[in-house]
Amino acid sequence: MNVEPLRSDLKKFLEKHNLTKKFDKQIKIFASNPRRPSLHTEILEPRELRLYSFRIDRKYRAIFIFTKLGDVEIVDINLHYR
Repeated sequence: MNVEPLRSDLKKFLEKHNLTKKFDKQIKIFASNPRRPSLHTEILEPRELRLYSFRIDRKYRAIFIFTKLGDVEIVDINLHYR
């Protein structure tokens, strides 16, 4: 699965919260198997928006979409319980 490069604001967020290494590890797992149980991949409500998320760690999640070409684009990284 092809994951598009992160936007610069998301990279800065990862650096600010010391999540770069964790994100790199999780994105490699995600690219090889997006349904791996440790990722806790899920579709978000409302389902019509087709937004998905996977776990970076217990506190942070990456929000993503599938593009028209079938690639994955990370659109946000945020606190899981906001």
